[in-house]
Amino acid sequence: MLTNASRPRLAAGILACVAVAGLPGCKQEAASTPARPIPEVSVITVTTQSVPDEPEFIGQTESSRPVEIRSQVTGIIKERSFAEGRDVKKGDRLYQIDPVPFQAALLSAKAKVAQAEARLVQAKQNLARVKPLLAEQAVSQKDVDDAVAEDLAAKAALEGAKADLVKAKFDFDNTLIIAPIDGMIERTRVYEGRLVAAQTDLLTIIHQVDPMYVTVSAPESFLLKRQRDIAAKRIQHPGVYRLRGIITFLDGTTYPHEGILDLLDVSMRTETGSRAARVTFPNPDRVLVPGQFVTVRFKGTVKTEAILIPQRAVQQGPKGPVVYVIGDGDQVEVRGIQASSWQGNQWLIEEGLHAGEQVVVDGFQRIIPGVPVKPVPYTVAEAAPAIHPTDTKTEQTK
Repeated sequence: MLTNASRPRLAAGILACVAVAGLPGCKQEAASTPARPIPEVSVITVTTQSVPDEPEFIGQTESSRPVEIRSQVTGIIKERSFAEGRDVKKGDRLYQIDPVPFQAALLSAKAKVAQAEARLVQAKQNLARVKPLLAEQAVSQKDVDDAVAEDLAAKAALEGAKADLVKAKFDFDNTLIIAPIDGMIERTRVYEGRLVAAQTDLLTIIHQVDPMYVTVSAPESFLLKRQRDIAAKRIQHPGVYRLRGIITFLDGTTYPHEGILDLLDVSMRTETGSRAARVTFPNPDRVLVPGQFVTVRFKGTVKTEAILIPQRAVQQGPKGPVVYVIGDGDQVEVRGIQASSWQGNQWLIEEGLHAGEQVVVDGFQRIIPGVPVKPVPYTVAEAAPAIHPTDTKTEQTK
């Protein structure tokens, strides 16, 4: 138990201990836990620039002139003169329909024309005889009128006979079916001995494949956004019929010839909610064939004040793509963006960023949103090769 005499000695001892604790030796434990350094991250400063705006669409090839071959006359196929699936030239023989009955009809029509001509000569001579006799009252007026009517009837009969001759000659000439254009011919639908009906039975089809058409369909949402961008001058557009097309095949190779957009459908397709466009491509080497599916990339438009950031700067958040932006006091904030398409190894940003802002490109593992960081300029040497994700290579749905 402390007495009144011992209390002053205890207080002095406590003060001595406090004084000793203030010496350097007593601070070793506190100095062993230094302050946490500020994390360093690589950033880029957002800028705007003009970049090509080249949307891509899936299209299908078709021949520029698919010509159906049908017979103009009803008859029996006697001969087929072409090799299926090959090139044919305009005027080449394709089919021969048995010409015998048509030749007989032609000869008969010629004979009828000769008969009509003879009747007309007789009618003219008769009229020439009776006209002078009327003045001498050697014939009646009725005789003259009958001669005039006979002359007119003979003329009409001759015109009718000539028309029959034209029809007979047309039928006879069309027993030989020839190619109306240059192109590639399909397999035949009929063979020798088949009875074909005039203008009904399809014999085969010739495809003109140089040039070749590619038809693409643009969704209504894309067209509406494109109209708004043009009105707001965010896009420089040369005009629809000045756009050029580049074909990419399914194996990733590029067609060497450019095409020209030459037709934009007037109306929307109600069943698909899209508008069709046609691009014409030269096809001198027959690389394109009807029915192919290809990707068409359109060139000619330029996006002004576009924002591009490296692919590695865009992260996938729970609600879509996000980036880390340096805010006030060098604190990091997460921001959602709308990334529309690729430009090389960069994302084209439609919404979410503005010129002058700083975006984190590297050092994500050291970031805690709301905690200050030390931003340093990002250099290209730090970048790893960008890998395009397969599910975002094409344009995302807006």
